[in-house]
Amino acid sequence: MSVVGVLAVVGMTVVSSAALKPASDRALSTSAQDTSYGCATCHADKRRSITLGVHSERGMTCVDCHGGNAGALVTAAAHRGRTLDAGDKVAVARLCSSCHSDPGRMRQYGLSADQLAEFRTSRHGQALYSRNFDAPTCTDCHDAHMILRPEDARSNVYPPNISGTCAVCHEDAAMMRRYGLPTGQLAKYQAGAHGKAVFLDANYAAPTCVGCHGSHAALPPATTEIATVCDRCHVLLGTEFESGPHGQATRAGTMPGCLACHSNHGTEAVPPESTAALCANCHGEESQAALVGADLQSKIVRAVNDLAQAEQAIATLGVHGRRLSDARFRYTTALTEYKQIAKVQHSLDLDLLDDLTRKVSSISRELQGTAEVSRERRWEHRLLLIPVWFLALAGTALALFKLHELKREQQP
Repeated sequence: MSVVGVLAVVGMTVVSSAALKPASDRALSTSAQDTSYGCATCHADKRRSITLGVHSERGMTCVDCHGGNAGALVTAAAHRGRTLDAGDKVAVARLCSSCHSDPGRMRQYGLSADQLAEFRTSRHGQALYSRNFDAPTCTDCHDAHMILRPEDARSNVYPPNISGTCAVCHEDAAMMRRYGLPTGQLAKYQAGAHGKAVFLDANYAAPTCVGCHGSHAALPPATTEIATVCDRCHVLLGTEFESGPHGQATRAGTMPGCLACHSNHGTEAVPPESTAALCANCHGEESQAALVGADLQSKIVRAVNDLAQAEQAIATLGVHGRRLSDARFRYTTALTEYKQIAKVQHSLDLDLLDDLTRKVSSISRELQGTAEVSRERRWEHRLLLIPVWFLALAGTALALFKLHELKREQQP
């Protein structure tokens, strides 16, 4: 049987099967045939992916990117006029930008039209346009055929998936070795504050790789830019930092901003008991700055301990059956003051910090005093119960004695 005959039989089978489907399914099937049937005859592995995603929803077909003739029945005719070689990553970027750099097309979707310009400023774009094909092109991050919206959980650029997308290259030890770049960032990110917010708390406002490095204009922040990048989320902390001596040093380029105390991918908080050592690590153990760090640490540790004692006092009041609404309100006030400490310590304003720690300590002592009074009253109540129990036991013993006497008198 000829090729045309085989295709005719296949076409009759598809039509017959479609006739047995509900109207909605027939419409979807017909749409899939109209957009991809010719190409999918050979490229069957792409049949599903080319009919899903935003490009398919907007009526784009294989020939819009690849050229050729989807209605042709032989390979030579189908491939005639083909415009894209998938192996040429630069050509892929140019092809994608032919639409995505057109403001008229992108405006209706609320998309920017400057992705290619940004990409060419990035490390990725600079490498790619130098014909270094280790560098990614558009389809390495977004897929080639099934282009999904960022809010689709199947998308490579869905927030929890972004770090894995970047890790495809950045956790490739052999590739990174060629450029003197480390691996292991993914594990650090997942264990850090930002990673936990994304993966454990489903807080997709927390930064992924692109939140700090950018997406199309992917670049590591310069030394003087790091604090500004962090400020985009940590606005209040950034204001305090800028007002202190570390902010001045960062602007002068003599300090790497937030990374002087926090790591980049791990983004861990500094334990209060490690504050002095951290200051001494940069300034030296005998420096005036180290003394400031020791003072800072003592204040923060005291506030942490005061909060813990306040929590214990509330627990004691609960055991004693006391109403806790007022105590919990006071504790919330102390906690609010404590959270201000994290902000103020970035400015190194020790006077304001001392004021905050005194407020936390005052509320803690107040709650501890209330718990102590409750404890004493409980013991007083127990002491008052001793004579009551004594009288009750004495009365019980007397009653038993009388009962025993009556029984004895009634015996013959």
